[in-house]
Amino acid sequence: MAILIIFNRQPYDNTDVTWNGLRLVDKLVERGEEVRIFLMNDAVDMARDSCKPPAGYDQDLSKMLKDLIAEEVPVKVCGTCMARCGIYKNEPYFEGAEHSTMPELAAWVVDSEKVITF
Repeated sequence: MAILIIFNRQPYDNTDVTWNGLRLVDKLVERGEEVRIFLMNDAVDMARDSCKPPAGYDQDLSKMLKDLIAEEVPVKVCGTCMARCGIYKNEPYFEGAEHSTMPELAAWVVDSEKVITF
């Protein structure tokens, strides 16, 4: 069974919450765990190329997400939130970030052994 990680927060919100969540996903993948990522609310910005680290922040969260996608971690993005949320509303998403729905999130929740939110 998979571990589902749900991100809700704006990627660069003056905390390291999102960065720590991505680090956790990376370590779980290294251990051979099946991990899924669902982005909703302002976290949808993380899957947009327009999302760049602010001055002085030493981590590129979008690049970290792309690296996880390259490791075949499935990433789904709430379709409603794509247009409603984030600083970069209605801007395009990068390849590998799949448009999704609440019913798909519900299916992932039911089918996951663990669900963690950030």
